[in-house]
Amino acid sequence: MTKADKITSIRLILAPFFVVIYFLPRWFPSLKADSAWTVPCLWVLFIVSEISDMLDGMVARKFNEVSDFGRLFDPFADTLVQVSYFLCFVVDGILPAALFLVVLYREFGILFIRNLMLKKGIAMGARMGGKIKTVTYIIAGIAALVSSSLERLGYDVLVPPFRLSALVIFSISVVFSVLSFFDYARVYKKAGA
Repeated sequence: MTKADKITSIRLILAPFFVVIYFLPRWFPSLKADSAWTVPCLWVLFIVSEISDMLDGMVARKFNEVSDFGRLFDPFADTLVQVSYFLCFVVDGILPAALFLVVLYREFGILFIRNLMLKKGIAMGARMGGKIKTVTYIIAGIAALVSSSLERLGYDVLVPPFRLSALVIFSISVVFSVLSFFDYARVYKKAGA
């Protein structure tokens, strides 16, 4: 594994920790009354994950470590992290399950296309549409995590506007997600599928 791949693997380790800490108050009702401690933990996990996403690409380019493995590993780690966040927010009622399913279908579709491309000897990395989609996912995740944090801290009156903003941003990200899927499908078709 290159330095960049090791940075990418941080996200694979942090994603399950995010899910576990997010749901601890739900799984252990005795912790629900004092769930404020989860807020800084969740933010640290979220921020470190997103910073590692920026760093791995920078390190790969700086040390000339761009590889076919990295082109596939990075988007896989991104997807795992984002799906983990979104699942938490869906279970909490912050994001709608129907939109989450569209995201899941898109991600599985991209995984299938990447596998088909790999069979042709082409490791298809992230495209610009996928990067835009990722940025909108991050912004939606921030809005949803703010909403969840406010609720855990007892600021219920501030929760509705952040839930609404998370829903709007998430809806926009789903549109970008679908559009980027068609872009990946076009690239696959152009490759002679």
